[in-house]
Amino acid sequence: MWKYIKRYLHFAVIAGLFMVGEVTMDLLQPELMSRIVDDGVLGVDTCGVGDLGLIWSLGLRMICLVLFGGFCGSMNNVFVHMSGQNIGNEMRKDCFRRIMTFSFPQMDRFGTGSLVTRVTNDITQVQNFVSQFVRGMIRTSMLMFGSMFFMFRLNRQFGLVVLCAYPFIVGCLAVCLAKANPLFSRLQAQLDRINAIMQEDVSGIRVIKACVREVYEKARFGKANEELIKTQLRVLVIFAFMNPVVNALMYLVVTAILLTGSYQVGAGAATPGSIMAAITYTTQLLNGILGLVMLFQNISRGLASWKRVREVLDSRPQLEDGPFDGETEVRGRIEFRDVSFAYPGSGQMILKHIDLTIRPGETVAVMGATGCGKSSLVNLIPRFYDADEGTVLVDGVDVREYRQQALRSKIAVALQKSELFSAAIEENIAWGAPEAGADGIRAAARIAQAESFITAAPEGYRTMVAERGTSLSGGQKQRLSIARAVVKNAEILIFDDSTSALDLKTEADLYAALEAFAPSSTKIIVAQRIATVRRADRIVVLENGSIAACGTHRELLERCKTYRDIYDSQMGEEELHG
Repeated sequence: MWKYIKRYLHFAVIAGLFMVGEVTMDLLQPELMSRIVDDGVLGVDTCGVGDLGLIWSLGLRMICLVLFGGFCGSMNNVFVHMSGQNIGNEMRKDCFRRIMTFSFPQMDRFGTGSLVTRVTNDITQVQNFVSQFVRGMIRTSMLMFGSMFFMFRLNRQFGLVVLCAYPFIVGCLAVCLAKANPLFSRLQAQLDRINAIMQEDVSGIRVIKACVREVYEKARFGKANEELIKTQLRVLVIFAFMNPVVNALMYLVVTAILLTGSYQVGAGAATPGSIMAAITYTTQLLNGILGLVMLFQNISRGLASWKRVREVLDSRPQLEDGPFDGETEVRGRIEFRDVSFAYPGSGQMILKHIDLTIRPGETVAVMGATGCGKSSLVNLIPRFYDADEGTVLVDGVDVREYRQQALRSKIAVALQKSELFSAAIEENIAWGAPEAGADGIRAAARIAQAESFITAAPEGYRTMVAERGTSLSGGQKQRLSIARAVVKNAEILIFDDSTSALDLKTEADLYAALEAFAPSSTKIIVAQRIATVRRADRIVVLENGSIAACGTHRELLERCKTYRDIYDSQMGEEELHG
């Protein structure tokens, strides 16, 4: 945490100096009040004759101290917030930058809900911890030790009375904090759970409504929320028990001071003003102790949250950049050399000993049953995952040797699930190539067969897309995703079942326009429909993670039973023999 604090340490130091000024003014006032009562009002040393001039003089001095203390307190708040807010801002940006480097398995391990909690609530807790530490540690320390110092200077017996109560107060604090500390980490984990449910249910609201599962989801959210509330109540009960106990102890101290003071006044060893000052110092001491309780509570929560934030900040990207960032002579060549792959933690090989070469400018389709590894195969090309065995090469270079940015600049991907952002249509398309300009965006939309519905929209290309693209149909979202890939004008185009929501004519027009626009680009099409893949230069048939066959449409009809079965189920035997 120090690397963040030291950047804004000057703000914290200035805040601390102002806090010293504020507390010093508080500590000086009881003694002045004692003199006003004893000398100005009661005239203890002047045979009962008061001194109005002294009252005015000391009163004005107290008012000046109060005003100066208020000024110091205000400036302390300003600089405390400047340090805390800036530290939180830096942490939040660093966390987000780190998350952007995470691989897919790392994202899955943390979970979306947990990452949202860590970047928002946890960093806010750390930010509050820093602010409270700067402000609270100085204030509580000075109030506690300063009050004791002035108390002993005022009257040694009063000081001893207060000192006797210290072990009981410290013991009470230690017990309560020991019971509360383990609950803070549990609180944040339960908040993760609530955020995860919220994220799932909001994104899947249509499925929930279609399946009439609103009651179930309400119960699931309610259960998670009840667990959070139960833990929060346990923390609150602990501190609710502690505050009255500490208050009771301090009131006993006040009673003891009054009792001791009454005897001393009778013996002429103390004055009414000194007793009032002692009670004020005791009250300040009590405020210091209660402030220390809140400080330790914030420290405990802040450290628990910092541990969770640090897990994100200390996580190293699983996919490290390679050294290669240059151009290659060959453009668009892809090779799989004895590649095997399993998803992290699954222990089951999805791809087994894949050997495949895709030539520059070639259109290759990938087919197979659900779960046979089609998406897994193409995900290895832009290095979303690393192969467990073997090598994947792009343009003759192992993908692990590339800087990831350099590798992915060669590749455009339209994923199986269309992800759109809450922005204008033109911004969503330009996401693939921000430098494309208006002409490039419109050309990509025409190729993706999206121009007709875009121009029919109320504001055309400037029409806003709702969150997660809910204002568009499935086919419209897919066409925008394809346009986003096309506008990149990359040497390798990957369509991972990204035309499944399009009708056959629209799909045929799209691929015809794409071939005319980028004839030299290598195209990989993952699909389930024969009509989609039959015009590809080659079709790769995957079966149980291995290549069962590879060839043209006609070659596979003649010698691949799996492909022929798919064809029969989709096109009918009449066309096969016709």
